[in-house]
Amino acid sequence: MKIAVIHGPNLRSLGKREPEVYGTDTLEDINDHLQKTANELGVEITVFQSNHEGELIDYIERMAPEVEGFLINPGAYTHTSIALRDAFVGVERSFVEVHLSNTTARERFRRHSYLAPVAAGMVYGFGLHSYLLGLQGLVAKLQR
Repeated sequence: MKIAVIHGPNLRSLGKREPEVYGTDTLEDINDHLQKTANELGVEITVFQSNHEGELIDYIERMAPEVEGFLINPGAYTHTSIALRDAFVGVERSFVEVHLSNTTARERFRRHSYLAPVAAGMVYGFGLHSYLLGLQGLVAKLQR
């Protein structure tokens, strides 16, 4: 089984950017932990990061034939991108939305996700563990 992991905008600056909100783990730390968890689960992951909405959509469309599902932290596109939502609907692959912070406890505009209604699930508020729990949940769902 192969899962595509997608990191959205501004996630390359993790570890430095607002550590009181996002923690001190870097994107590399998260990817290392994801790889370890993937190995334990017996699945392959491929990782992609972009700050650009169109590149994220192109990646989803390009990878869909090669993967069974997606794990995505869409960053701020969560609250703005109908195009990302439509990309996932179009490729007909299960995906889990993850966030490092508890988005429902933050500013009002961060409480809405365009992706949530079409996601297999969401995990948020647990820092890097949001990614690991999301990967575990996605794999369990796909193995049913």
